[in-house]
Amino acid sequence: MARLLALLGSINIGGNRVKMVDLKAAFAKEGLKDLVTVAASGNLILSDDRAPVEIEAHLERILADQFGFKSCVMVRTKAEVQSAVEDNPFHGTGPEHGSDKMVHSIFLSAQPEANRFEALKEEHSSKGSERLALGDRVLYLDYVHGVGVSDLSSKFLERRLDCRGTARNMNSLKNILSKMD
Repeated sequence: MARLLALLGSINIGGNRVKMVDLKAAFAKEGLKDLVTVAASGNLILSDDRAPVEIEAHLERILADQFGFKSCVMVRTKAEVQSAVEDNPFHGTGPEHGSDKMVHSIFLSAQPEANRFEALKEEHSSKGSERLALGDRVLYLDYVHGVGVSDLSSKFLERRLDCRGTARNMNSLKNILSKMD
């Protein structure tokens, strides 16, 4: 079976509070295998041979049925998670790179149209110091001064790009990768 990462959006932020032990138990009861949670922010490593889109729908249904909230779920392979770190142009060392806490990869439900991304960059260019780049179903974002002071909220990005997403910073992704073997 393939080892995969399920990134659950909006877990333990806002009103969507759930203990990872309860989340893991609910997913195990539904037949998911080899479950490992990483941090308390909706990172679930699992083994499964189904198509990612099937797993995403299954996990979203469990979250709605068992915990009473709607969440977007993105399933990625270890190679895709590794790529989200290595290909992020704002990650690394040197003065041109951001801190691992501020540099994020936002995993997207679909590849945004190029014109939507360019319009987003143009619209935001005079509003903030954040830096943006587009990858393969990933938006790379350096929040520079912090997520809390940015106008680039998840809802704003979803409206502009016409797809859902869930973000993880470089510290989180490195931690997740270390546990995916």
